[in-house]
Parts: sequence; C-alpha cells; structure tokens
Amino acid sequence: MHYLKAVQAAGTHGADAVATAMRKLPVNDFMTRNARIREDGQVLRDMYLVQVKSPKESAGPWDCEKVIATIPPEEAWRPLSEGGCDVAKETAQ
Repeated sequence: MHYLKAVQAAGTHGADAVATAMRKLPVNDFMTRNARIREDGQVLRDMYLVQVKSPKESAGPWDCEKVIATIPPEEAWRPLSEGGCDVAKETAQ
C-alpha cells in the first residue's frame, strides 16, 4: 500500500520519483504506524518487547503475548552513520 500511495503522490511510476515519495510519506499499514523510510532503505518503526501470557491471562488461542515495552526507532535501529550501506554514503555526499 505504501508503494501505491507513493506512486499516487509522485504522479508517475518512475523509480526515482516513487522512491523519493516513499521516503517522504509516513508508512501506515496493518502492522506499522507512522514509520519512515531512511535514505538507506531501512524502515524505522517501533519495536516491541513482548512476554508470553500465562494460561490464566490468555483469553483464547491467539491471545498469547502482552507488550511489555515499546522501543522507539531511534533506540531500536543502528544510526545511519554507523551503517555500512554504500547507497547511503553516496547520498550523504
């Protein structure tokens, strides 16, 4: 869906324009809220620390974990400056 939204925003199917639009638009889909795509292509989204529920805590077969902590992207992902992506290095120059 993010790709299709970027195509619509860019007004073209051209790869460079769509990639630029993808990086400008926030990623919002079924599993990601307000993430962004960094220059090296890494999607920066919240990560979650979860714990398995005890049988007493569970309300059914798919109710098996609980979120203990939400880790923001700034803490969950390695900074761009510490990465090894040649594309990001070229973009920064």
